[in-house]
Amino acid sequence: MFGVAFAMASQPGGAQAGGPLGAFQAILPLVFMFAIFYFLLIRPQQKKAKDHRALIDSLKKGDQIVTAGGIHGKVSAIDGDVVLLEVATGVTIKISKGYIATLKKD
Repeated sequence: MFGVAFAMASQPGGAQAGGPLGAFQAILPLVFMFAIFYFLLIRPQQKKAKDHRALIDSLKKGDQIVTAGGIHGKVSAIDGDVVLLEVATGVTIKISKGYIATLKKD
């Protein structure tokens, strides 16, 4: 039993078993995991946010839009961060620009 304990002890001189290569091999899986997360989660989310920001900045009076809540309407005015949305003839509602989901194609 003591033979196994001595066999598992560190090498003479306190050197690690793998040296610098062993440290690299320990970090390599973490690098691969980060790369996978970046390309599958972070990058697509940033692209979607950039596209949404461009959509919000390009809004103008008369655009047909759909809100995140599913309300369809026509932009009647834009005042800073608030959009007046005409949902029916003579019926307008105020919504925040951030809740605009898409432009409607006619």
